[in-house]
Amino acid sequence: MFRIKIIPYKLQFRQPVGTSRGIYTDHKVWYVVLQDSEDRFHYGIGECAPLHDLSCDYTPDYADTLASFCTITEAKQQIDTELLRHYPSILFGLETAMQHYQRQSWQLWESPFSRGEEGITINGLVWMGDHSFMLAQIDSLLKRGFRCMKLKIGAIGFKRELNMLRSIRGQYNAGQVTLRVDANGNFNRDEVMEKLHQLAELSIHSIEQPIPAGEWQKMAELCASTPLPIALDEELIGVNDLLEKRKLLETIHPQYIILKPSLHGGITGCAEWIDLAQEMKIGWWITSALESNIGLNSISQWCATLNNSLPQGLGTGTLYTNNIPIPLEIRGDQLWFDLKSEKVKQWDSELVCSDQKEMYPICIEGIIYTPSDFRGEREVDFKSKSTFHQQLYQFLREWFSKSATLRLHTSGSTGKPKEITVRKEQMIQSAKSSCDFFGLKKGDKALLCLPLAYIAGKMMVVRALYAGLDIYLIEPGGNPLAQTDIPFDFAAMVPLQVYNSLQTEDERERLSRIKLLIIGGGAIDETLEKKLKSFPNAIYATYGMTETLSHIALRRLSNPEASNYYTPLPSVRLTLSEEKRLIIDAPLVSDKPIVTNDIAELNPDGSFLIKGRIDNIINSGGIKVQIEEVEKMLHPHITGNFAITSLPHPKLGEAIVLVIEGASEPIYLESAIKRILPRYHQPLLIHMVASIPLTGNGKIDRLAMRQLAKKINLSSPTTRYIH
Repeated sequence: MFRIKIIPYKLQFRQPVGTSRGIYTDHKVWYVVLQDSEDRFHYGIGECAPLHDLSCDYTPDYADTLASFCTITEAKQQIDTELLRHYPSILFGLETAMQHYQRQSWQLWESPFSRGEEGITINGLVWMGDHSFMLAQIDSLLKRGFRCMKLKIGAIGFKRELNMLRSIRGQYNAGQVTLRVDANGNFNRDEVMEKLHQLAELSIHSIEQPIPAGEWQKMAELCASTPLPIALDEELIGVNDLLEKRKLLETIHPQYIILKPSLHGGITGCAEWIDLAQEMKIGWWITSALESNIGLNSISQWCATLNNSLPQGLGTGTLYTNNIPIPLEIRGDQLWFDLKSEKVKQWDSELVCSDQKEMYPICIEGIIYTPSDFRGEREVDFKSKSTFHQQLYQFLREWFSKSATLRLHTSGSTGKPKEITVRKEQMIQSAKSSCDFFGLKKGDKALLCLPLAYIAGKMMVVRALYAGLDIYLIEPGGNPLAQTDIPFDFAAMVPLQVYNSLQTEDERERLSRIKLLIIGGGAIDETLEKKLKSFPNAIYATYGMTETLSHIALRRLSNPEASNYYTPLPSVRLTLSEEKRLIIDAPLVSDKPIVTNDIAELNPDGSFLIKGRIDNIINSGGIKVQIEEVEKMLHPHITGNFAITSLPHPKLGEAIVLVIEGASEPIYLESAIKRILPRYHQPLLIHMVASIPLTGNGKIDRLAMRQLAKKINLSSPTTRYIH
């Protein structure tokens, strides 16, 4: 029985590539991994690589659609090709993963190519660009030995492109170099025949999609009278029903069709196209569609079983700087596969086991523990240790369980606190991003002084698992450095803990010896920030939330790189809503973009400044307090109008303020507050006003309340502290 996990990945082009649809600089794909429930080393990997401006199955909710079909496939334990007929990129990804899973090898199909005995002849690809750029590509391909080249045309004007083709033909005849062109539907229907005749004079092998897709009758007329063979490509996209495929080919009857599994029905759908084409004596060849080497390997190995003698379009493997190291290699004008390469074994092991770092040992206070220590397979002594140690033991029992997910409780940054389920692989990806950014390494001493009930504490443990850190526990409290003299390499604290540590010379000195300190979970007061600026160690403010599995952006607080702006981690993309709310797209840790309640200022380089919050949450000493919940608990004890708000506080970040309408506060209110409200939900101040500010529809004006609180005169008889 297999389970399926999804790993988002962003491919980066070596240089911008031009198509008729625009310029590509990166390409977002999703890897699907089928993994045996009992044997984690039995797996299969496939690639879902839709093109957002071309694929028939791409929508803004693509990740959700993919997740749904993976759930169905996991439940059925087989691929439902009919169900996925209209989702070619998803079908192709699952087909590849299943083939890999069943073969247990990157030798997906048996052929001389997959055995490394023969290569596949391919065409060289010349991307759109200016004249010199395209000529440079052509020159490079010719020097490398390519005998067939495909030029994408439509970027620099037909006359200049025609002259370029004439220049090539002046040096190489059709017997020496085969030329294909791809118009991507760019020709005007009124002048297309004239252009076809001009191209035919240059002995062009074929032209792809001369006019836009969808004009079947016009395309049929062209194919019937063209002096130059026409190959259909975009025309096939979205035609997924078998009867519709037959109707299209019978209507248009092109000279060739070009098949791309990610666009044209997966391997199953492309096989249908081939059967119909051969029945109607229509030529065909196979092409990749900007997949990484995962998809390209699958397409190439399947293509090799078809014994098609034409040059195939399989030369896209060198386009990316961060391509997957499957051993596909271009030698001359042929693509070769080397099954014996160790590179792929190392890479796929890392990918599949990226969320399996829970299988790695963890070092706790100098002692190495293995997963079996937390599965009841042998006795370990945590009961004699602190309550905090026992909480860590319980968390590690959950982490080392068979479940691929964990349940977390949000702190309420994007609304009311709620329970969410996250995949352990996502937590590992979060840890990887942080550890890689900071350069944390095996054996570094890390301080855990944050509650394990929340994401900040949990992620410190996951970082220790990922990087092999030696983690030391100190019971969460206001003064984590009071009783320790260990020189920590890494620690995470809330502002209140940092503030308290600055109050004594010993703790201040210990704080300065922590090589890397990250501060999160609350607003950092300006006074505190000024004190930290002169510290010699690396100190960062973090930005994140439970939904992003801890921080996704960092801001340096200590010299010399101190900044007012947060910088997102490399895999994170940020945008703003119409309300200027920050939207986080962090595909490694969240399947969906997250619309936060934070009003932000976003710079062109991606750095940002948080201007305020759109919600009604007070962050006091690292504890997020929902205003409405406090008001609800106080309502039975206050008969008049009142409201909860906050004001800036040097120690807590924000202090809770109770504002009451009237001349005097209710009797016994202070004792009621202490009795009914948790400690960190209790107001620090009570302030009396003549009237509570309201909005036009009668609701409490929260913005006006905050402005009112900032103007409170602390020495006024209408204001007093709660002791």
